[in-house]
Amino acid sequence: MPPGSRQFVVEADGGSRGNPGPAGYGAVVLDPTTGETLAEAAEFIGVATNNVAEYKGLIAGLRAARELDPAATVRVRMDSKLVVEQMSGRWKIKHPDMRPLAAEAARVLPSSQVSYEWIPRERNKHADRLANEAMDAGKRGERWSPSRSTADLSSTADASAARVVGDAAAGAARARAALAGAAVPGASAPAAVPVAAGAASTSVRGKAVEAAPTVGWGTSADLGAPATFVLLRHGETALTPSKRFSGSGGSDPELSAVGRGQAERAAAAFAERGTIEAIVSSPLRRCRETAAAVAARLGLDVHIEEGLRETDFGAWEGLTFAEVRERYPDDLDAWLGSAKAAPTGGGESFATVARRVAAARDRLVAAYPRRTVLAVTHVTPIKTLVRLALGAPPESLFRMELSAASISAVAYYADGNASVRVLNDTGHLR
Repeated sequence: MPPGSRQFVVEADGGSRGNPGPAGYGAVVLDPTTGETLAEAAEFIGVATNNVAEYKGLIAGLRAARELDPAATVRVRMDSKLVVEQMSGRWKIKHPDMRPLAAEAARVLPSSQVSYEWIPRERNKHADRLANEAMDAGKRGERWSPSRSTADLSSTADASAARVVGDAAAGAARARAALAGAAVPGASAPAAVPVAAGAASTSVRGKAVEAAPTVGWGTSADLGAPATFVLLRHGETALTPSKRFSGSGGSDPELSAVGRGQAERAAAAFAERGTIEAIVSSPLRRCRETAAAVAARLGLDVHIEEGLRETDFGAWEGLTFAEVRERYPDDLDAWLGSAKAAPTGGGESFATVARRVAAARDRLVAAYPRRTVLAVTHVTPIKTLVRLALGAPPESLFRMELSAASISAVAYYADGNASVRVLNDTGHLR
């Protein structure tokens, strides 16, 4: 160790109430000599496994240490034998969901600065209680608040506890007193901030560092966390590359080999993020197959929502746009010009689809309040949900691009407002 360089101890933990289930992590950076708490971090991450939560706790602890001093030597102490042995290089990382998390942890600081030590669970109480506080806060639809944390408070008033690494009561108590304004007579702790799953809060040297607002201009004070729909378009079918009309009135094609690969990559991305709490799907085969791939990774059931099926394109099913233009030019012009016009042969108009999708949206918002739900569906339902959230006119449907297996997201608040978070993200497919 270079002369004069700082040393930190990072203790981290993660937990899942269900494995997979509602999960969170906690991490603390300690002074190894005095036991003083230098930084705390905790986060509710939605539905995930214990191992995912533990790795995310490790990453948060290493990042907090780097924030304090990127040149410091860090000793990581965890009660997860799996994480300690894998990060030490003694065990192979076999599970595909763990590999990207381990790689992310390894990138935070140079390996020469970090060492790992396994400790019994009873010696990791600080991080364990932070993780449980984060899960409790997430259950209430709130962000973990360092000012309300009791994770570092010992059960006795023994002042010598501040000298014990992992039980730095005095240092943490001083930090929380400063955050809550306790040093000023009559001051009160700040109110908890409503937050969606995945938002984090970190306390560094007594200063609360909050995550960015979870919606464009911030949430209203009394609305709590939104219901967030992560909208996944199904993977490719044999009809996708040639851009043929493929709705709910056609052959109900299965995923192609390319589509199955896309579904698996999407599943891996959601497993790594660990925020999905429920899965709903269109009843059509290509969506059910895509949803099943994700559900298998996350350990969740798939619930069918009929309102998420694709438009019935009538006589246009299986045809390209050029073929429809050649065979039904007047009907196509009418369809392009009015949301009330239906495809040839008794198909659905966009106005009809919008009413169906809006009704499904309302059912899902009521069924999954303050939760993050993966909805596996099609081009028209996704574009319609985005259009309605933006208050955009029907013709905006023709001005959005949605790739196969792309991800979009819309959050819905208790007052009826909506926030478009993501549109056509394909980063997980690269």
